[in-house]
Order: sequence, then C-alpha cells, then structure tokens
Amino acid sequence: MSFHKNNQVKYWKPALMLIAVFQLCSTACKKNEADAGAYQPRPVTAASSKFISKIFDYMPAPGQFINEGLGSPEAAEALVGKAREGLVSLGGYGGYLVFGFDHSIENVEGADIGIYGNPLTGVNMEWSEPAIVLVMQDLNGNGLPDDGQWFELAGSEYHKTETIKNYRITYHNPKNTTDDIRWTDNQGKEGYVLRNNFHRKAYYPLWIKAQDQVSFTGTLLKNTLSDGSIITNKPFAWGYADNGSEDFKTLMESTGAAYNSFDISWAVDGQGNKLQLTHIDFVKVYTAQNSNGNPYEPDISNPRARFLGEVSAEIGGAVDLSLHLKK
Repeated sequence: MSFHKNNQVKYWKPALMLIAVFQLCSTACKKNEADAGAYQPRPVTAASSKFISKIFDYMPAPGQFINEGLGSPEAAEALVGKAREGLVSLGGYGGYLVFGFDHSIENVEGADIGIYGNPLTGVNMEWSEPAIVLVMQDLNGNGLPDDGQWFELAGSEYHKTETIKNYRITYHNPKNTTDDIRWTDNQGKEGYVLRNNFHRKAYYPLWIKAQDQVSFTGTLLKNTLSDGSIITNKPFAWGYADNGSEDFKTLMESTGAAYNSFDISWAVDGQGNKLQLTHIDFVKVYTAQNSNGNPYEPDISNPRARFLGEVSAEIGGAVDLSLHLKK
C-alpha cells in the first residue's frame, strides 16, 4: 500500500506541474494577445503628411538662443507641416521637443524617421550638438503622449562606459540678464551656463511656469570639444539628431538636404533591453551634452571660454521616411 501510494505521488506530481504550467502559459498568452490587440496604430491614408503634424511640448533648457527667434514656442510651432524652413533651439542639456505625425510611424526595414538639424561638417570645423531621440506608443488611443515610459533609440554611445544613464540636472534661475545660470546635478557637480556678449537677454525660458528652477532627466553623453584654431565639437558615429555623422555627410553630398536617420528597432526600455515595436506615435528629442562650448573648463578666464556658448541642439523638422522616400 505504501509502495502504491508513493508511485501515485511519483506520477501525479509531474502531471500536476504540467497542468499548472499549461494554465500559466494560457493566462500569459491571453494577456499578451490582449495587450497586442489593445494598441491600434493609426493608418497611413492618401491624405497623410510626411511632416510633423503637432507639437505637444517645447521645454528648452537655459541657453543663449532662448527667449528670442530660435528659442520660442512660435519657432517650435513653425516646424508643423514642413521641414528645413526654420530651426528651434532646445537650449542646454535636457531641453526637449515632443512632436507627432498624423499617423503612426511603422517600424519597417531600415530607418523610419528623419530629423533635420544644422551641424557643421567641414574638416577641422565640425560643430555637432547631438540630441537623443525617444519614442512612445499611443496605447490609450487619446492622441496624447501620456502613455508612460519613453523608449530611447539607443545610438552609438548608449553602451559606452562614459555615458551616464539617469542623469538629472537642475538649472537655477538668476532672474536677471547679467548672471550666468547655475546648475547642479545628481553626480555631485555644479557649474554654469555661461553668458556671452552676443546674446544679452535672459537665458532662462521666461514663459514656463517653473521660474525658480527647472530639472531634466535623461542619458548624458560625453563632451567632444576640441581646442584649435577653431573650437570644434566632434560628432558621434550614429543615432543622434543635429549630429554631423558620416551618414549625414553622405546624404548632404548626394542630396544637399541631409537629416539624421533613426530606426525604431533601436528602441530600448529603461533597463537597456531591446524592444519590438511595430509602430510609434510620439517622438521626443533632447540636448544630450552638458557643455558650455568651453574646452578650457573649469577655467572661464580664457578669452574664448564664452565665445561659442553652450551646446544646444537645433531641430529643423522631421519626416516619416517611408513617405519621404516613397517613389
């Protein structure tokens, strides 16, 4: 009897385990199917535009162009419906622009999104102001970028040891037009966005509600400044906006109208895990270097320390490459 009972236990346990695994798998599969079915991409129609259709948010960090032509909400809105007809400055590190199209952007083979900037690419004259790009899906279908996590399109520097994830910077408003703009960060450092003689008005964005201080969080890329007869800021290999990379230069030589290309397949989550996104609906672009354009840091007494001003990405529009390259 004891032997029979033990044999029953011996054979029942695997069977029970199989049933449990089957039930868990069925539940998980149903959940995944439900999740997949919940998101409904907006289709491309005959009336769809390849250009930005809406600016959802423009929040620049302090910078020399802020509160004037390039650094105003009007400049951001002017990107709607066209490209290469104007620029908007994102200010220093973290300053961002959020936009969308009148349809979902499909993740097809190769690059999916083109973003225009104005990097300089001449030999020993390079001046890139790289910006990181993030994407989001409209999971709740309300047409707004309020669906939770942004997913970074991991460029060439994402996995490098010099790259700092979860970087946070806070800018403190001096509330005058004479003092440099002080910043502090979560790395225990502080510094200033240096004023220069070319731009003598307020550098802190005057129209935002947070007039005492404003903070930004993201991925921080290393500085690429180099001193010489001309101060340069070298580009990264690929994966950033306003970046004079080799593919940007090749496109400029062949068409005269270059953009930086982005593949939705580069998307990663907050832990760096690759994602499989079939479509995206919203795009966020932010300045990715915290740099004064001063290769002599921390020395600010050099006559050229304030000559160029902060590294601040400029954006000149964006296109859905599937429509842009359609024959």
